[in-house]
Amino acid sequence: MSSPVTTLRTSAIIRFATAFAMLGSVIWQISSRVANNVFRPWEYFSYFTIQTSLIAIVTLSVAGWFAWNGRTETRVLNIVRLCTVTFTVVVTLVYNLLLRGLPDAAADGDYVWPVLPNEILHVWAAIFMLIDWILSSRRINLRVRAIFWVLVFPLVWLVYSIIRGLIVDWWPYWFINPNEPAGVTGMLTYIVGIMLFLLTVAIGLIGLQRITVRAFRN
Repeated sequence: MSSPVTTLRTSAIIRFATAFAMLGSVIWQISSRVANNVFRPWEYFSYFTIQTSLIAIVTLSVAGWFAWNGRTETRVLNIVRLCTVTFTVVVTLVYNLLLRGLPDAAADGDYVWPVLPNEILHVWAAIFMLIDWILSSRRINLRVRAIFWVLVFPLVWLVYSIIRGLIVDWWPYWFINPNEPAGVTGMLTYIVGIMLFLLTVAIGLIGLQRITVRAFRN
C-alpha cells in the first residue's frame, strides 16, 4: 500500500497535469479560432464547458498546491472540488450523448474545431478528475446535503444564457433554446433532467468517497 505522502504527491501531479492540459486546450482553441478569424469571445466564453473548465483549472491548481505541500483541504475547497468534478463528468456525458457529431455553427463557415483540445475538455479531463477524486476522497468527509451546491453555478449560467439568448438570439446549446420545435416545455424538460443528473452524479461521487474512506479505515 502506498504511503500517504506518495498518494498526496500522485494526486498533486494528476491535478497539475489536468489543469495544464485543460488550460492548454482552451488556449489552443482560442488561438485556432483567432487564426481563422472565427473567434467570437462572447459566444466562446458563454459555453458551459468553457466556463466550468476555467473553474476547474483554478480549482485543480489550488487543490494541487494543497496536496503537494501536504496541507489539509478546507471544507470549502472540498465542496468546490465536488462541484467541479460533477460539472466535468456531466459535461462529458451530455456532450457525448446529445452534442457529439452535430454540425458546426453556420457562422464558422468551413472551420473545424481542433480535435485534441475538444477531446481533452469533453472526455479526458473527466476521467482524470474522477481518478483523482477516488485517490483523494479518503481525506474528505462531506455530508450528503453538500450536493445542492452543485446547482448554484449551473442555475446562474442558465439564467444568464436564457436572458442573453432571448436578446441576441444565440444559444450555446440547442436544448436550452425555447425556439426549438419542442418549445419551452422541451427546454424545461431538458433543464430539469440535467439538474437532476447533476445531483445524481454528486451523490455518486459522495458515495465513492465514503467507500474509499471505509476501505482505508479497514
